[in-house]
Amino acid sequence: MGVTLGAIVPSGGEGLSTRGSPGLGRRRGEHFRVGGSGVMACGRVETSPRRVPASWEGAEPARGGCPGGAANGGPGALTESCPGSSLQVEVIKKAYLQGEGEEEPEEGENEENGEDGAASPRIVGHNIYILAHQLARHNKELQSMLKPGGQVDGDEALEFYAKHTAQIEIVRLDRTMEQIVFPVPSICEFLTKESKLRIYYTTERDEQGSKINDFFLRSEDLFNEMNWQKKLRAQPVLYWCARNMSFWSSISFNLAVLMNLLVAFFYPFRGARGGTLEPHWSGLLWTAMLVSLAIVIALPKPHGIRALIASTILRLIFSVGLQPTLFLLGAFNVCNKIIFLMSFVGNCGTFTRGYRAMVLDVEFLYHLLYLLICALGLFVHEFFYSLLLFDLVYREETLLNVIKSVTRNGRSIILTAVLALILVYLFSIVGYLFFKADFLLEVDPLPNDTALPEAGESLASEFLFSDVCRVGAGRNCSTPAPQEALLPAEEPEQDKEHTCETLLMCIVTVLSHGLRSGGGVGDVLRKPSKEEPLFAARVIYDLLFFFMVIIIVLNLIFGVIIDTFADLRSEKQKKEEILKTTCFICGLERDKFDNKTVTFEEHIKEEHNMWHYLCFIVLVKVKDSTEYTGPESYVAEMIQERNLDWFPRMRAMSLVSSDSEGEQNELRNLQEKLESTMKLVSNLSGQLSELKDQMTEQRKQKQRIGLLGHPPHMNANPQQPA
Repeated sequence: MGVTLGAIVPSGGEGLSTRGSPGLGRRRGEHFRVGGSGVMACGRVETSPRRVPASWEGAEPARGGCPGGAANGGPGALTESCPGSSLQVEVIKKAYLQGEGEEEPEEGENEENGEDGAASPRIVGHNIYILAHQLARHNKELQSMLKPGGQVDGDEALEFYAKHTAQIEIVRLDRTMEQIVFPVPSICEFLTKESKLRIYYTTERDEQGSKINDFFLRSEDLFNEMNWQKKLRAQPVLYWCARNMSFWSSISFNLAVLMNLLVAFFYPFRGARGGTLEPHWSGLLWTAMLVSLAIVIALPKPHGIRALIASTILRLIFSVGLQPTLFLLGAFNVCNKIIFLMSFVGNCGTFTRGYRAMVLDVEFLYHLLYLLICALGLFVHEFFYSLLLFDLVYREETLLNVIKSVTRNGRSIILTAVLALILVYLFSIVGYLFFKADFLLEVDPLPNDTALPEAGESLASEFLFSDVCRVGAGRNCSTPAPQEALLPAEEPEQDKEHTCETLLMCIVTVLSHGLRSGGGVGDVLRKPSKEEPLFAARVIYDLLFFFMVIIIVLNLIFGVIIDTFADLRSEKQKKEEILKTTCFICGLERDKFDNKTVTFEEHIKEEHNMWHYLCFIVLVKVKDSTEYTGPESYVAEMIQERNLDWFPRMRAMSLVSSDSEGEQNELRNLQEKLESTMKLVSNLSGQLSELKDQMTEQRKQKQRIGLLGHPPHMNANPQQPA
């Protein structure tokens, strides 16, 4: 007796698959069980035996079975719609609602639900949904009913099952393609968005232009990250820190910029002590703080938070002084960086991989060095804060490419620089031997006394605290500064000295002044007279240095850097173009899907979704090998052998079906043309037969007339005389 999906209760159900041609693959040695008796469903799909929940016993089968002998496995089992499509969807929704209060079982625990092996209703509904999803490819009515949004009731169930169901396409050993629909393992939900973006943008292409090799190699790390993220949920504090990792990073960078601005404008801090601010300025600061706080509480926006922080820092500067405020900001930055380091370790699980992995993790060492610099700026000297600004290079990819433009071809740049040093050494020897007296450079000796401000105040400090009366200063704020301190120091007299008394001094002079001068070393040497005997040699010396060192060697170095930067920019643009126009899995380009039944966006989202392939690899890892389906056993064996032939390459089932449909249309057109040609030939044959009969009849008449001796056109008249 034929049954509908409403009477089918599968369990486990992962890996329901279809081959390249329409139809469902059968799982060997497994069957459905309905009310305790094994039956076949529409499409003759089988699954593992399992007893159904009590609420599912006695499910009423549909009458009449599937059209085309579906109950008996007839040829129309899949190409025609099974009856009771609405009942199938209602059963799926009912299963979801019955299992709503139950917890989702973990992978590998499907067989541990009790000795009777009863499956939860939600798992049963999920497996029915997977089977219905397969049949919907050949049943438009069922396909429309499975889409969420068609009905008010039950959309939550369909959305849940659609979200936790994935499909991929694999290539078998005989090079035929097969589609697999499977439930997404629950552990895949713990993959973070940051990891997805990192894998998507940083996966490298191999020599054949495929990203599958690098993606497959990273799948093991992603699986370990999923397991760690799952354990991280059990530690609320660490999980909260890890979830806001980007927020802590932004705070650290903003604090670094703020502290460097304070150091740049107000160092030294001896004159920037706190004091009593005038009442109207103090009231303005307090008002700004309160208004910013109210805005942040009522409408927490970034601009309001920045205004609150700025007003609070200004209030601290005028209350306790600039140096204590800078110390508080530095301490807060150290604490914030410690929290960021905890979130980084918690998000990546660095310490769980051992000390060797921690030492080899460049990113972890970078953040550890950042924390050390913060501590040095807090406890040693404020100038260490300037090193924190290099974090901008780490945060911005454009600046990182600028650094890479120097480091990528570093060997070529170093060798070119060595060539420049060799040339400088040779020119230094020639200058020492022949033009020693010409190395006469102007020098400025140090003055005897250097006038410094008495209090050591910076210009910004003097301007900022000009209206502040320092408490305990012991002097009148309105007293003008002594005029002697404002007088400029006398300009020292210039002098000249020889800088080529030794070969080492010649090398230093040529290297320092020759490379930095636009015209070479000739710009800084003594200007010779044309009457001197070595005037021509000096001109040649200057021109050779200018052309060989300044024009050729230095421009070679600049050219290598500029070309490398241009290559990096073109590589970035090419990578972005490939990501937009090429499938990550199969490598097919967007134009291949023009005028096809499936668009390129649908292809990369549904057919060849890279994260669905990762989920299937994870499913093979977490599932018991004794419960593998045929496709899962095949893929597990290929993964163990690190063979990537099961990934489709420059192929897609939708394009194959579209091509076959196009070929069928061409054959149909050719057949119609052939039929019309055959009709025309038959008409011509009939006309030729008629013409042949007429010619035969005329020939016979001619023969008869010839035997009588009278031409056919002459009529004898007996009354006319001869």
